[in-house]
Amino acid sequence: MSNASRPFIDKIHPENYKALAQAAAASRKSSREAGLDDGLIELVNTRVSQINGCRTCLSIHAPAARKAGVSQLKLDVLPSWHEAEIFSDKEFAALTLAESLTVLDKTEDREEIHAEVAQHLTTEQISAIEWSTILINAFNRISIASDHPVFGAKQD
Repeated sequence: MSNASRPFIDKIHPENYKALAQAAAASRKSSREAGLDDGLIELVNTRVSQINGCRTCLSIHAPAARKAGVSQLKLDVLPSWHEAEIFSDKEFAALTLAESLTVLDKTEDREEIHAEVAQHLTTEQISAIEWSTILINAFNRISIASDHPVFGAKQD
């Protein structure tokens, strides 16, 4: 249930939100220019939103992933993608990178992660996925801080 006392920070400071939305648009353009399709970026957005528990972003990005061609089966097993054999090497690398930037574990070897994902992604693709991950984490935090509702849900 939504707490009416929590302000929608995107509405109180719309210029900040607009700047973030512009950064997200630039990031999406960079991702496409790096050869990443919208389905992969939406898969990353969905997984990061799952980790962060952002109901609003999940209600936006899971449908966007389906629309971009991600199968329902992949979305169904996304929480256990490490063990699922249905993800491509590129998807596996992108999800590895996204999780490493969402759950910041100081014991993880960033060089090792980079070397692993670089076997399947170009430098430009790695950078694009990192920007996408950084931005969806920011959007998750805005929605969580503001207690945004599920997108498209009827409000009582």
